[in-house]
Amino acid sequence: MHASELDYALPEDLIASEPLAERDAARLLLVERGVGPTADRLVRELPTLLPPSLFVVNDTRVIPARLRAEKSSGGKLELLLVRRLSEPGASERWEAMARGLKSLREGAVLRIGDALTATVVGRRAEDTVELVLRAVHDVSVEAALARVGELPLPPYLRREARPADDERYQTVFATNAGAVAAPTAGLHLSARLLEELAAAGHTLARVTLHVGPGTFLPLRSDELAEHVMHAEHYEVSEDTARAVREARAAGRPIVAVGTTVVRTLESAAQRDGDGAWQVLAGTGETRLFLYPPADLHVVDALLTNFHLPKSTLLALVMAFAGIDPVRRAYAHAIAARYRFFSYGDAMLVR
Repeated sequence: MHASELDYALPEDLIASEPLAERDAARLLLVERGVGPTADRLVRELPTLLPPSLFVVNDTRVIPARLRAEKSSGGKLELLLVRRLSEPGASERWEAMARGLKSLREGAVLRIGDALTATVVGRRAEDTVELVLRAVHDVSVEAALARVGELPLPPYLRREARPADDERYQTVFATNAGAVAAPTAGLHLSARLLEELAAAGHTLARVTLHVGPGTFLPLRSDELAEHVMHAEHYEVSEDTARAVREARAAGRPIVAVGTTVVRTLESAAQRDGDGAWQVLAGTGETRLFLYPPADLHVVDALLTNFHLPKSTLLALVMAFAGIDPVRRAYAHAIAARYRFFSYGDAMLVR
C-alpha cells in the first residue's frame, strides 16, 4: 500500500478546533467491517449498539510536554518532549524534538523558565535529541514541568492551549502520565457514559500506551513499508490480560477505544501452544505499524475518531475495517459534515 492511497480532500471547516460542551454528545458513524457506513448515531448511544462487551481504554495522561527554552546566547527554542528514558526524579533523561536541531551542540545547557534546565546529551535520531532535565528547585521534574510546561495541542488546531484544554484534552480515566498527545477516542467517554455502559452489562479494562508525536506526524515515504514509527512505551496489567482471556472464552466482543489500544493489544499478543492468539501481561516499547493487508488478532470492534490524511492511524483503521469501506465511511462523514480529528466526532467499526 502507498501513502497516496491514504489521501483524501477535507474541507478545512470540518476540522474541530474546540470540544463539544458534553463529551458524549459527539456524532457516531456506524461502520460494518468489510462493508462500510450503515447509520448515523450518537456516542451516548454506545451501550445499546453492541452486545455486552469488554471495552479496553488507554489510561495514559498527556503531560505538559511543550517547553519554551532559552539558549545561553539568549536565542529562543521550542522543545517537545517525546518520551522519558529514565526513572522519574529531580533529574531525568528525555528524548525531545526541537526546531533548529543543528544549533544544539552536545553539552549545551538550555534554561526553561525558572524551574528547569536541559542539557543536550546528543542526537537520538534525525529529528530528536537526548536531554537531561534538571529541576532548579528542590522538586521533581514532574512538578517543574507542571509549572513551566504547556499542553501540546496538535498543530492542526492552529491555536494555543487554553485552561479548558487542561481538562478536555484528557480522558476521564487518564492516570498514568507520559503521553504527548491524547488517545482521542477516549475523550468521548464521560463518567455518565461509563456508568451506563456498566449498567448495560459491558465491562472495562485498561492498558497504557504513552502516545508519541507519531500520532500526528505525516508519513515520510510513499512506501508504507519504509516508514519507521517512533517508539512508544506500553503496559498491559495481569488484570487486563485476564479480562481479555475471559471475554474471549465467554464469546464477548473486545472493543478497542482508539487505535492506541489496538496497537497495545496487538503488541502484547502471542500465539499459545494451540496456535490461538493471547494477550500477555507486561511492559515494553512498540514501533508496531499496522496497515493493509495486516492481520489483527485481538480486537472485534473499534471506536475511533476521524484521522488525518496520509496518517498511520488511518492506515490502521483500513487494516481493521477494509480500504474501500473506510473510504466510503470518510466520504459519507464529509458529505454529512461530521467533525474531524482530535476534538471531532467518531465512528464505531464493528
